Amino acid sequence: MDDDTRDPRPWYRQIGKTSWKAFAGAWVGYLLDGFDFVLIALVLTEVSEEFGLEAVEAASLVSAAFITRWLGGAVLGGIGDRFGRRAAMVLSICLFSLGTLACGLAWDYGSLFAARLVVGLGMAGEYSASAIYVMESWPPRLRGRASGFLISGFPMGTVLAAQTYSLVVPEHGWRWMFYLGVLPVVAALWVRRALPEAKDWEEAVAETATRPSPFRPLFSSLPRAVVNAVLSAVALAALFVVFAGMAGGATAPLAALAGAVMVAFAVQLGGRRGWTLYLALIGTVFGAFLYSWPLQALLPTYLKTELGYTPEQVTQVLYYAGFGTVAGCWLSGFTGDRFGLSRAYAWTLTASLAFVFPVFAVDDNLPLLGVLLFVLQALNFGVAGLLPRYVGGHFPPERRAAGLGFTYNVGALGGAVAPVLGAWMARDMALGTSLAVLTFGLSLVVVVLVGFDVPRRLHYLTDPGSGVDHLAG
Repeated sequence: MDDDTRDPRPWYRQIGKTSWKAFAGAWVGYLLDGFDFVLIALVLTEVSEEFGLEAVEAASLVSAAFITRWLGGAVLGGIGDRFGRRAAMVLSICLFSLGTLACGLAWDYGSLFAARLVVGLGMAGEYSASAIYVMESWPPRLRGRASGFLISGFPMGTVLAAQTYSLVVPEHGWRWMFYLGVLPVVAALWVRRALPEAKDWEEAVAETATRPSPFRPLFSSLPRAVVNAVLSAVALAALFVVFAGMAGGATAPLAALAGAVMVAFAVQLGGRRGWTLYLALIGTVFGAFLYSWPLQALLPTYLKTELGYTPEQVTQVLYYAGFGTVAGCWLSGFTGDRFGLSRAYAWTLTASLAFVFPVFAVDDNLPLLGVLLFVLQALNFGVAGLLPRYVGGHFPPERRAAGLGFTYNVGALGGAVAPVLGAWMARDMALGTSLAVLTFGLSLVVVVLVGFDVPRRLHYLTDPGSGVDHLAG
């Protein structure tokens, strides 16, 4: 693929048919990610009635995917680095489809929870394998667009889920939502099976004449392998107890234990020169999820409890938010390629701050609230479409899928912490106020982290030879 910057053709004609096909197969996976996130929340009432679940058990079904997401991102990313991006893409969508189908066939709480664990494994693979494959298949100067356009599948999936729920569940029950969710997966699997391997990965393997093994540091000796296997089991158990609502007063210690294990893995994977990069990227992604996910998770609750909106009105507002995020992902792709990743991310996120408090100042004017929320989501949540491109550029091809898969999905645990943090703050202030404070304050933190490219600067301290954007060509 010629990356001549003097190419006079429109940018969309500079992307080959195969690359567009790769994008389509990956985009469906991201759409299903968004579909599933909203879907499980939408059907919780029906599931709770059928299985007789308490509130804590029902809520744990939403969080279950986070228990295995970090592991799925790491393992499927490692497979992508060692055996090729296409193999990891196919495996991730197979896991996703099996988990989705199993959700529809679940006979009790335990079986549904187990199915959600499988969904988490496959979901993580989309961020480690599919995102890397698409970006490596597009010309280097268009890879911001590849990232932003790809992530737009998530908010489109949330809009689709809300619409499908109103049409399907009243007539056919909650299980059909999961059955229907398998159909796009089958289409994505069919598309992916015929795709060629990513060019960047093939060139990296050909140059070294060896298959990369990104997780070799974790298993370099038998004692280390045993210790790390035990640590993995400990982290999974700790996250299970926390997200299943079984921790009680031990929630904080268990969460800290799981976090310590992630830090230990990051230090080993990064090695003497790269451990600062791994930790800084995890912190950046964690912050990005923290500033954006309180609003994503608690917006319906805010609209119902504080503004007294009806379910129909809530659906209308969610449409504004969803399409605003889609528009923001597209916008971020263009601005990232035009002005540079760090600059585009930081300035767009800074602009979003002007709309945070106005959103929560509107009460009885739904059209105005919708417009403000559309703009806020476009500038605030939508700019996160650049995250895969930003994180992936820090890793060379032989470690890119595993590096992105691990750091992104460990950082994504911020999405599980965010609603809990928002609800906790709402004990002493109005829910809308707590959401505004969190969104505003944590957005500023990420502006600093990304705007000043803190991960790259910290990496330079331990590896003075670093600083290259490996996805820039």
